[in-house]
Amino acid sequence: MEIKIALNDHKYRYDVYQMFNIYFALDELKFVEDGEYIINIEEDKIVFAFKEYCKERLIGENIKEDIKKVVFESLKDITGEEYPWGILVGIRPSKIALKYLNEGKSNEEIIDIFKEKHLAAREKAELCIEVAKAEESFVNKDEKKIAIYVGMAFCPTRCFYCSFAANPIMGNKKMVNPYLEAITKEIRAMKEYVNLKGLAIESVYFGGGTPTAVNNDEFEEIMSEVYDAFVKDKKLVEFTVECGRPDSITREKLLTMKKFNVTRISINPQTMNDDTLKMIGRGHDSASVIEKFNMAREMGFDDINMDMIIGLPGEGIKEVKHTKDEILKLHPDSLTVHGLSLKRASILYENFILKKGIQVKKQKELADMYEESRILASELGLKPYYMYRQKNMIGNMENLGYSKKGKECIYNIQMIEDKQTIIALGADAVTKAVFLKEDRIERFGNAKDLREYISRIDEMIEGKIKLLDSLYK
Repeated sequence: MEIKIALNDHKYRYDVYQMFNIYFALDELKFVEDGEYIINIEEDKIVFAFKEYCKERLIGENIKEDIKKVVFESLKDITGEEYPWGILVGIRPSKIALKYLNEGKSNEEIIDIFKEKHLAAREKAELCIEVAKAEESFVNKDEKKIAIYVGMAFCPTRCFYCSFAANPIMGNKKMVNPYLEAITKEIRAMKEYVNLKGLAIESVYFGGGTPTAVNNDEFEEIMSEVYDAFVKDKKLVEFTVECGRPDSITREKLLTMKKFNVTRISINPQTMNDDTLKMIGRGHDSASVIEKFNMAREMGFDDINMDMIIGLPGEGIKEVKHTKDEILKLHPDSLTVHGLSLKRASILYENFILKKGIQVKKQKELADMYEESRILASELGLKPYYMYRQKNMIGNMENLGYSKKGKECIYNIQMIEDKQTIIALGADAVTKAVFLKEDRIERFGNAKDLREYISRIDEMIEGKIKLLDSLYK
């Protein structure tokens, strides 16, 4: 459906767009002269009109904030939908709470700020405070303490909702060895750099893609390189491997992870409904999730994360409750709940929303589905410890990580809080240099395309070192 918006001052187009995108996430938003939604910004006030509806707001100190508020409040009245994050669109809302906590503000003062400034519900303000307090003791304060990210650019198949650099391995077999050779070169160069500069590695995160998408021997070889470079003889707090897809996990790969001192793994079902798994291109069923999870437990893995996604096509409260019940039986040590991020140009949108006419659930049911995930975390004895938001999220909610006490993923916290340098290796990996004293960040991104990454690996290494040298002089 087309949503036509008439705006008399296009300087504020993006601010208006952001608010309409909350309420009409899957519709086409057009700015036209004869729009049915009319926003006029006058000398001292903002006027919102739609058919017989009209709302005015006086302009205060921050005109952009006032524009967002009048649009948000008007669309709330017109649609009857409740979006608890209000006008907040930033990806790290817990940072707002942490800032105010560090300034000495009380919980109630912070809740009032979220309500008055952002129109956010009390429950979301309280969640931000809880997450901020959980993160506070972990947030990095030492410029020479770093994290390492290693990215595998392959997956068994490509999930329809995926936006990462993940190439289906069956169609890219010829690229596996060249890729592993290139990333091995990058690993060895960064090993030399870390040792030369005397940097302290706090955590290593092997993600992707799916690290276990390669065969047993290839996996052991790359794990040996990662271990030798960044784990062996280092005082690491955590070494995570995001196995992710159960169809890529074997006993041999789990033994390899044990051999190289992996402390934390992820086995991610996303949903425990087989029809949905098939629909979104996962290539495995729920039984394989249970089998591989139990195998990992029997082999002594005592820190296992599971992911679930709220808002998958065709899923409602019934399906989410089934996923909740099945995950509860397994009792993971941490749980990450994602809201489906659905771009209008995505395969998922084209195939399921447009062609098959599958409806996205209404906000009330989406909120109830999120509530089921919160209940699951509570029944597992898990507490929220990190959070981030994405654009185009169904229901405009949040991605939330829960864990048992002492099982928090340190890498996730440092990555979200932007207070620690992360040296990132692999295709599409982005190195982040954090200048703590200057409170600024600079980034260097590797090439996303496999062939380009492989052919330009020396350039990738040189660019990364040049950036890091500006920090570690």
